[in-house]
Amino acid sequence: MRPKNQSSMSEFLLLGLPIRPEQQGMFFTLFLGMYLTTVLGNLLIILLIRLDSRLHTPMYFFLSHLAFSDISFSSVTVPKMLMNMQTQHLSIPYVACISQMYFFIFFVCLDNFLLAVMAYDRYVAICQLLHYTTVMREELCILLVAGSWFFSCAHALLHTLLLSRLSFCADNTIPHFFCDLTALLKLICSDTSLNELVIFTEGGVFAFLPLCAIFGSYIRIGATILGVPSIKRICKGLSTCGSHLLVVFLYYGTLAMIYFIPSSNNSEVKDIIASIIYTVVTPMLNPFIYSLRNRDMKLRHLLEKLCR
Repeated sequence: MRPKNQSSMSEFLLLGLPIRPEQQGMFFTLFLGMYLTTVLGNLLIILLIRLDSRLHTPMYFFLSHLAFSDISFSSVTVPKMLMNMQTQHLSIPYVACISQMYFFIFFVCLDNFLLAVMAYDRYVAICQLLHYTTVMREELCILLVAGSWFFSCAHALLHTLLLSRLSFCADNTIPHFFCDLTALLKLICSDTSLNELVIFTEGGVFAFLPLCAIFGSYIRIGATILGVPSIKRICKGLSTCGSHLLVVFLYYGTLAMIYFIPSSNNSEVKDIIASIIYTVVTPMLNPFIYSLRNRDMKLRHLLEKLCR
């Protein structure tokens, strides 16, 4: 039996991370450091791309949008989590909770599309090298990014509007550190069949189409590289695509842990841990992955620019 219906909900309670009280201070310091590293690292990438004319290429244009998305993605959830850990004030207003859910879905979807666009850029750079400047012209790059933002906005807005028409039960406790759509649906007393249908159809399409585009691009890249076997060619291909492949693995690996691996008895704890990796660790690692593996993104170039 569900708790009695309460159509209007003024606030929710976020239970946060499953951490013992005596460990709160240590984890607060850890996550604050990781969040600041995420923001500063991605801001440095955006600034470097903006200042260095050598980086005014399609790949770095897409990377700057991915860096901005990662900053926003972490900022949607981490500051509230840190505030709850420090103040033990677990409540979040209804409007703030729904807004957090909207922006979380929005930036997850945007990351999906941007990773697919970057995979396509790598495909053109390797498989159609002679036509790269013709294919990846400025108008197409702007169109691809604008389309990613538009469809991500529409995707998040659809789920938000579908949720807002439902009635919540009297229980307002969310066993998570942010307002996740799946956690909110568990608090609904009215029929959620339409929401679940949209999640598995429209949501599945928006998740799997970019993934298929990424796999398709790298299958063609692999076939092209192996078609003319050469150690130098393979190393160059890995150098060109290695950073992006590692980010894709981190992104979709944690996403699969949350939504696709079957639940167990401690599924809530597993989901929270995977979400921490997804929202805190992965965005923090992206700047290191791209800067350490790409000679054009070395920090010294940024320092040279700033000192001029």
